[in-house]
Amino acid sequence: MKLDVIGIGNLNYDIIFTLERFPEFHEKISAKGAHFGLGGAAANTISWLAHFGLKTGYIGAVGNDDVGEMHIKYFRSIGVDTGGIDVVEEPSGVAVAMVAGDDKRIVKYPGANLRRRFKPEYASRAKFLHLSSNPPELIEEAVNFASQKGIRVSLDIGEAPLPRELENKVDYLMMNEDEYRRKYGSLDLSLCRAKNLVVTLNGGGALVREGNNVFEVRGLSARVVDSTGAGDSFDAGVIYGVLNGWSLLDSAKLGMLLAYLTVQKVGARSAIVPLDDVKRMAKEVGLDLPFNRT
Repeated sequence: MKLDVIGIGNLNYDIIFTLERFPEFHEKISAKGAHFGLGGAAANTISWLAHFGLKTGYIGAVGNDDVGEMHIKYFRSIGVDTGGIDVVEEPSGVAVAMVAGDDKRIVKYPGANLRRRFKPEYASRAKFLHLSSNPPELIEEAVNFASQKGIRVSLDIGEAPLPRELENKVDYLMMNEDEYRRKYGSLDLSLCRAKNLVVTLNGGGALVREGNNVFEVRGLSARVVDSTGAGDSFDAGVIYGVLNGWSLLDSAKLGMLLAYLTVQKVGARSAIVPLDDVKRMAKEVGLDLPFNRT
């Protein structure tokens, strides 16, 4: 069976503490709130897209433990194909975050994620591949494979290196403002060779380059409770839009809306809702999107 999108990335168990302030050296404090849930950047993106009715799959690795079982059960419950997920004899990945206002500190234990391998046969079922939080060698293998097979690929690069010869094979390159400045020295989008580019801006909004045309998407004002997963939600909006033939500008507007919903809740997936709810929310905030123009 062909799949609309296959995600490739980590599968983590997220523990998030919301704090009034961070503890001092050797100090023990109480959190004002706690959230426990499944996470992993590309997995969060795929979770949105599955709720939107797309046929999705995933390439990753989990441990032979309760957390690994939770990941597979959750994906199956929302219709994500789990044929690309390996169960290995290594503890599942864990991410612990402390959030105080706009500041966030994260500690990760990759565990089973280090055993993740690219699966060409499984990936060939995809119309679109999305990568986030992957090692350089897997990025190179997946992007080259997608380029050879004519499969569109989006890459949320984070801090991973991206060789120049690989850059121009990426259909949609996604990163935040700080990551882009560190890689290219400024916010000049012409310095990047990717076919299309989305750079999310500090404080909301994004810069978008579709081919040679550059646009700015203005952010929506929200009280940020927890920014965990906001970039993953943004990626989901972009992918949904381009798969449905939208312009990259409109796709980024949808991404901005999903990120806006995400930061108002604790946890990367707490804000995920069906597409009809997103359409209604777009109207409520006055966002003109293609699915509201018919």
